Amino acid sequence: MRAEASPAPVGLSAGGVDGTASAAAPDLRMAGLAVAAWLTALAGLHLDSRRTLLVAAAAAGLAGMATLHLVGLVGRPGPAVRRHGWIVVAVLIGVVCGGAATSARLTVRDADPLRVLVDEGARVSTELVVRDDPRPVRGGIVGRPPTLLVPARLVALTGSQGQRITTSARVLVLADDPAWRGLLPGQRLTTEGRLAQPRGGDLTGAVLMADGAPVRRGSPAALQRAAGRLRAGLQRACAPLPDDPGGLLPGLVVGDTSRLPDTVEEDFRATGMTHLNAVSGSNVAIVVGAVLLLARWARAGPALAVGLCGLALVGFVILVRPSPSVVRAATMGAIGLAALAAGRPRAAVPALAAAVTVLVLVDPDLAGDAGFALSVLATGGLLLLAPGWRDSLRRRGVPPGAAEALAVPAAAQLACSPVIAGLTGTVSLVAVPANLLAVPAIAPATVLGVAAAIISPLWPAGAETVAWLAHWPAWWLVLVARYGARLPAGNLPWPGGISGALLLTVLTLALLVAARRPLVRRLVAVCVVAVMLGSLPVRMIAPGWPPDGWVVTACAVGQGDTVLLPVAAGQAVVVDAGPDPAAADACLRRLGVRRVSLLVVSHFHVDHVGGVAGIFRGRRVDTVLVPQWPEPETGRELVRRTAAAHDTSVVPAPAGWRYRAGALDLTVLGPGYPMRGTRSDPNNNSLVLLATVDRVRILLTGDAEVEQQRALRERLPPEWLRADVLKVAHHGSAYQDPAFLDAVRPTVALVPVGVGNTYGHPNEAVLARLARGGARVLRTDIGGDVAVVRSPRGLGVVTAGVDRLRRPR
Repeated sequence: MRAEASPAPVGLSAGGVDGTASAAAPDLRMAGLAVAAWLTALAGLHLDSRRTLLVAAAAAGLAGMATLHLVGLVGRPGPAVRRHGWIVVAVLIGVVCGGAATSARLTVRDADPLRVLVDEGARVSTELVVRDDPRPVRGGIVGRPPTLLVPARLVALTGSQGQRITTSARVLVLADDPAWRGLLPGQRLTTEGRLAQPRGGDLTGAVLMADGAPVRRGSPAALQRAAGRLRAGLQRACAPLPDDPGGLLPGLVVGDTSRLPDTVEEDFRATGMTHLNAVSGSNVAIVVGAVLLLARWARAGPALAVGLCGLALVGFVILVRPSPSVVRAATMGAIGLAALAAGRPRAAVPALAAAVTVLVLVDPDLAGDAGFALSVLATGGLLLLAPGWRDSLRRRGVPPGAAEALAVPAAAQLACSPVIAGLTGTVSLVAVPANLLAVPAIAPATVLGVAAAIISPLWPAGAETVAWLAHWPAWWLVLVARYGARLPAGNLPWPGGISGALLLTVLTLALLVAARRPLVRRLVAVCVVAVMLGSLPVRMIAPGWPPDGWVVTACAVGQGDTVLLPVAAGQAVVVDAGPDPAAADACLRRLGVRRVSLLVVSHFHVDHVGGVAGIFRGRRVDTVLVPQWPEPETGRELVRRTAAAHDTSVVPAPAGWRYRAGALDLTVLGPGYPMRGTRSDPNNNSLVLLATVDRVRILLTGDAEVEQQRALRERLPPEWLRADVLKVAHHGSAYQDPAFLDAVRPTVALVPVGVGNTYGHPNEAVLARLARGGARVLRTDIGGDVAVVRSPRGLGVVTAGVDRLRRPR
């Protein structure tokens, strides 16, 4: 699920496109209705239909009593009650509407026949209609097609006992067959598979683990087929372009991120620019706004201009496919554009509230969608905050264009920041300047990209030329995100989840109210300048991460390993690359590593080699050390291809192989011989390393399990196994030799492990044994990046905090 943000500025003006300001306050009377319907639907998604309906019934009763009182049939309301009473009634009506609509959809989701089959994990034959584009899941097995997530609607299903159920419940299909990739929304199909429990908190009634390829029944609607041809044409036009801008351009235009490199996506996330990779109100505002400006330039009348904009809006929706997310984005963008063209902010805010209400009632699932929240909040910031901020800047002598460019991203970012903070656990300091720098490139890239898509079926060579022109502004966006993500202290830690979002909401509202007073504004400005001039240079000169004197660091890269040993300033030995290139690259960036003297691959499983491209990104890797055991073959080929692409030699490591650089001394302890017939031969043939950094002994065990641990204990003298720091094998799994752990007797035990993994890692009994032996046990799923430091007082540990973690999506 991707986050969306504000419509980009296309001549923003609360008073119309000519720049005249309107002093009228926005009409907020419908806002209570919209917010109440939204929050009630959100609560209902986490309840059942009965309780949600009871809430709606109670609100209906209260609304009826309040209405009778306001019209004078029950008592005589005072002036204050009359002034605010109808707002209360509107809120109660919103609760009624939101509760009733959500309850009706929950009844379908939780229907007994489907629920029984889900609880049993039954095998079923299903008839489905695809609701949205299939999208790949991160991770998976290297070299194999990724698992696809396919949102769909059930038409009917047949259980193993022959029972047939007709329903319209939503399902999420998990499929491995590549034939699912080419499906279009609206495609009717049949497939077989096993039902599983959904995660909850939405309208998904079941998860279907599909077997094999789907059987298509007919074809999608003509509009969906037309959109598919245009999107495929845009991808073909972008194929000759460099990877980064070529993968970004389809995301900018139609939200297709299938070719977007993970590292670019990570940079966009760190700089608050992720909304550019999704179809949002900004796309709508740019495309339709360009048509509006052309119509005004050609002196078209209001009716003709509105008609042309309507055609452009419909055409854009067809291009990006009329899925629920696109319809939502088109609605938000159209509302923002209506405010621009009509110059009636008092009408725009009620229109936004009405749109929110209608969208939530039609699809209560949107109430829990982060993209919906960000889109609404950003549009609200555009309508409520940006005009006043722009006018204030203009009164202080800022040129109109600059004032507008400053006001729009600042208002959108402020409005969206509580939700972003709750989702990511960070507050970005670079988001506003990064989005400000991105503004000049967004419109050219989007308009040229749309043009390339439109002409691609008729003139492929022309489409490639237009895409080549569009890739230059897209390249600028890549550069802004790349360098913005590398700024020190660009993202500050913040409490995550609902509590963090609510805390930042309260602080934001308090700041907006207090800033109405000139004295408070001056104090806030002084404090901001003091923080920027005081704390940021300190962070740049003496950053808190990496800590001084570190001898080994285990990075939080998800369910996988990435361990670093220092060689010199900006230079390190890296052991394993984790499962994700973006996470591996981010780990090395946080530690300031610009050169990798040696990359050690303990074995070729995806959780140790999947991120190898991230290790090479933007830095030199001198040598890659690999085990002699060649399996899994897909992981081995990934490492070899990546190394070959960067002219880096790959060296198989026998036992006894030794490496020295700076204060680091590294020796391969095992395996002493190939191990066959074990529980997992690739794991038990992992390279086991003994490193010494500044007289601190560090034992790195890869995923070695009981068989290799016993072999090492039997083959090596006890003093070879003794270590100050142990990287616990296989993410702390239960497959450990107790005598081996006793022989190591570490002072610190590092456990690289992913948040919420389904493998049961780490094993509590293993952790308890290490703790009883006197070890300080540190886990990356709890502490984030974990570093062991040497000081005159001995060994210490420093954690970077859970804000470093990337939770699975």
